[in-house]
Amino acid sequence: MNYLVGEKIAAVSNKPQTTRHKIQGIVTKDKGQIVFVDTPGVHKPGYLLNRRMMAAVHDAILSVDVVVLLRDASVSTGNGDRFVLDLVKESGKPSILVLNKIDKIKDKTLLLPLIEYYAKEHDFAEIVPISALKGEAIDNLLAQIVKHLPPGERIFADDELTDQPMRTIVAEMVREKILASTGEEIPYVTAVVTEKWDESDPQQPRIYCAIYVERDSQKGIIIGKGGTKLKKIGTDARRDIENLLGRHVHLQLFVKVVSDWRNQARDLDEMGVRE
Repeated sequence: MNYLVGEKIAAVSNKPQTTRHKIQGIVTKDKGQIVFVDTPGVHKPGYLLNRRMMAAVHDAILSVDVVVLLRDASVSTGNGDRFVLDLVKESGKPSILVLNKIDKIKDKTLLLPLIEYYAKEHDFAEIVPISALKGEAIDNLLAQIVKHLPPGERIFADDELTDQPMRTIVAEMVREKILASTGEEIPYVTAVVTEKWDESDPQQPRIYCAIYVERDSQKGIIIGKGGTKLKKIGTDARRDIENLLGRHVHLQLFVKVVSDWRNQARDLDEMGVRE
C-alpha cells in the first residue's frame, strides 16, 4: 500500500495482524482511479478487537468491485492460505491473485507450482507476480486491476492519497516503532491513540500520543530502563512523521495501563477499531 500511493500511510512490520482497521489508499492514473481497501490480516478472532478486525475484512469484501488476494510467494501454503482462498471464492467478485516477494525467489520456475495450484483452486481473472519491495511488475498489476474495474466518475481528487486522518497515521507510525522494538507479546497488547494535536506553533506542532497496555509490567517494557526504549520509539516515529509532514514536530509519548482494553468497546472506538 505504501509503495502504491507513494507515501507511508500504513504501519509495516514482520508481525501478523499489524493492520487493525481498513485503510483506503488512492492511486490515480490516466486510465482510472483505484481505491484500495487494505484490510487486517485474516486470523482466528479471540478478543473483541480481533472480532472487529475480522468484521472489517468481511465488510471490505462485500463493498469492493475487485478482490485482490495478496500472497507471500516465498513461503509454503498453509491452512491459513486455504481459509483466505475460501473467502475469495465465496465473495463472487472478480479476483486477482498477487504473488508478492518474488525478489526472494532466485529460480522463478519455482513459482509455477504455486501458480498452478491457485489456478486449479479458483478462476482468477489475473495472476500477477510482483515485488513490492523492488517495485517489480507494479505497473502491470495496476493495469490489470483497472481493466476489471467498472466505469464511473473518480471518487477522490487526483492529489488525495488516503482516507485516513493524519492523527491516525501518526498513531500508526508510533505503533510501528513499538512493533519493531519489542518482542512477541507486547505488539498484541499495545495500541496508540493521538490524544492531542497542538498547532499553536505552525512551524513545530506538538503531538501527544498515548500508548495503551494492559498491565504495569508491559508498561515497564515499553518505557525501558531509564526510559531508553520509549525515547527510541519516539525518536524513530518522529523522523517518519516529519518526513510525512515536511516540518519539525514535537512528539510526546506517554503510556497508559488499561486492563483488558482489547475487549472494551469504548476504548476500541477511540482507537478507530469500530464496529
